[in-house]
Amino acid sequence: MSIKSPFARVGARFIANRIAMIALTVIIGFFIIALVCGVMDLLHIQWPHDPNATHLERKLFPPGPGHWLGTDNLGRDVLSRMLHGAYISLTVGFVAVGVALLIGIAVGACAGYLGGWVDNLLMRIVDAIICFPAFFLILSAVAMLGPNIWIIVIVIGLVSWTSTARLVRAEFLTLRETEYVRAARSLGQRPFTIILRHILPNAAAPIFVTAVLGIPDAIMTEAGLSFLSFGVPPPQATWGNIISDGKSYILDAWWLILFPGLAIFTICLAFYVVGEGLREASQTKS
Repeated sequence: MSIKSPFARVGARFIANRIAMIALTVIIGFFIIALVCGVMDLLHIQWPHDPNATHLERKLFPPGPGHWLGTDNLGRDVLSRMLHGAYISLTVGFVAVGVALLIGIAVGACAGYLGGWVDNLLMRIVDAIICFPAFFLILSAVAMLGPNIWIIVIVIGLVSWTSTARLVRAEFLTLRETEYVRAARSLGQRPFTIILRHILPNAAAPIFVTAVLGIPDAIMTEAGLSFLSFGVPPPQATWGNIISDGKSYILDAWWLILFPGLAIFTICLAFYVVGEGLREASQTKS
């Protein structure tokens, strides 16, 4: 029996992609780790060690029993700091993309559905924002407002919505001329109702793919800011500031660079693979 639902067809094709499913499993694993560490922070549970506790007598211990990923220049356990850093990285990734989606969908929907001078005005605003290098714009905003996780999240979201807006606009320009949209318009339905009930659900697949591909960009942006000491302020652990702390000891303490770098590479690669898997599944014709 054939599957009728478009979402079910996309899901079935995605599940058949073994590489994408492996990547999704990796993401779920990181998400569970981040969620557990977030709950432990709320309950003041420090496991396997306190990520912010300094022990100078254990300075730069190599990986081994007791400190499986070694210690940093202040004797802090790298494994504990990386586990808690996962919570920061994924929080930044998901929330920043959520902010970008809300703005991008609103702007793109208005431009694509209304057209005319509204479309021209909004797209010129998008073009103006795209002209600025996004990372340096984020860097400047964080430098002025101060390093804070929520400021970083909002700033990343505020400069990352342009690609979503252009994608949504393109989808709406195509879908607004379909027969079911014309029929809804002829029945006197309001534009807001038409957008939410008829157009947006049919544009959901490419928007969702864009969101998934935007998460690793946000994670790498936060890591870059933390590496430059403009990210989440210490002693809060993030993967970026672990690498930043270890750059002065790269020849003596290789683990300070290797392990957080592998974590960033793994999670970003997993999101890219899942995003491409979703893109292929949504574009395949059955």
